[in-house]
Amino acid sequence: CLLRAMPLIPGASEPPPKAAMAGRLSRRGNLMAAAAELQKKLESIENTPLDIAIMGESGAGKSSFVNAIRGLHDDDEGAAKTGVKQTTMKRKAYPYPRLQNVTIWDLPGIGTPSFEADKYLIWVKFNNYDFFIIVTATCFTSHHITLARAIHRLGKRFYYMRSKVDIDLRAEQRKRNFNKERTLQEIREDCIENLRKAGETSLWVFLLCSWELTEYDFQLLQETLENELDDRKRHIFILVMPNISAKILEKKKAELQEHIWEVALLSCAIGVLPVPGLSLICDVAILVFHMKRYCLAFGLDEESLTRLAKQIDKPVAELKSAIRNSPLASAITKEFILSLLSRSLCGALMVVELILNFVPGLGSLAGGGISFATTYYMLQSFLDDTAEDAQNILTKALEPRAEESIKQHQDRLYMPIENQTHLSQPCQNL
Repeated sequence: CLLRAMPLIPGASEPPPKAAMAGRLSRRGNLMAAAAELQKKLESIENTPLDIAIMGESGAGKSSFVNAIRGLHDDDEGAAKTGVKQTTMKRKAYPYPRLQNVTIWDLPGIGTPSFEADKYLIWVKFNNYDFFIIVTATCFTSHHITLARAIHRLGKRFYYMRSKVDIDLRAEQRKRNFNKERTLQEIREDCIENLRKAGETSLWVFLLCSWELTEYDFQLLQETLENELDDRKRHIFILVMPNISAKILEKKKAELQEHIWEVALLSCAIGVLPVPGLSLICDVAILVFHMKRYCLAFGLDEESLTRLAKQIDKPVAELKSAIRNSPLASAITKEFILSLLSRSLCGALMVVELILNFVPGLGSLAGGGISFATTYYMLQSFLDDTAEDAQNILTKALEPRAEESIKQHQDRLYMPIENQTHLSQPCQNL
């Protein structure tokens, strides 16, 4: 059927109505065949599965990294279990909260008495994953190398990640000659040297801290993965990235914008059908579906805002105050769309289209063009607004809390002058 809806994000929308009717009316030659092909392509892109495996020794921070890239804290509902003891005893799937076809796999720790390397590969079903991130909090060992070589034989990609670098930096800060960049380079070189000694040829190591994704090499890791994934998996990968920087928000907008014309063409094909009212019904359903997707991709929904507020210890109302142009995802209904249309030129054009549908020939030609223009304009405008509001929320989230700013100001006022000159220097005696 022409308008069969794809469940792109759980809760995003019910299937657009009148799908069965559109299917029965779709036997109209090449145009409708093209529309069906467009629908199939859109479904295929958005339902593309992406399976990411996180692996390494127990205690390396695998589970915390799984939580971080899903936008969760370790104690959030649905988070991977973490702890000082071995907590991952079997492979565990963690679907992305808003895109269920994306799964992060937390694999059992390697190199412990509970596991043998030669049996491990078969047990965790290595051929089921798109790529692997091999994690260590200390040094890469023969266990890591053995796994990497097995992955390479399968023709799949893997990436070495050195976790918990923030702990190393804090330890080094005790030294008078501490230099952050030099310390990070020493950690990287030590990891590379261990890999080289073990005979490894892939010598690129990403340094990360799960709770400081804006720091260190997370952005470099993300860009590397984007460049090496195929187009469809890259599209999905970008949409599930946490909204932690303006650059990520820009990439999400670009990915969503790239497919607006295809959605508009689908609307155009339906608009050509000479059935009074069908085009309006389907266009409204299409707009509801995709506008809700945009909100969810940018975190403009109650669940995402509540989770973010908890993570940064700010009231949800403060984050919502940064939203100036867009509704939350739950507010996007057919009534909301009709209200938008009624306040814009697009609404007037759709009324004209409805009238022209009663004119043989002319109605079909005008209907297709009006549907295309309406859908394209409405989606593009809404995408601009949601991207802007997502940036507003990010800016608000990064602002210090008011009470913290006041306290810092007061501390500075009452601090002895001789101590104020050292505020920007690293602590030497922890």
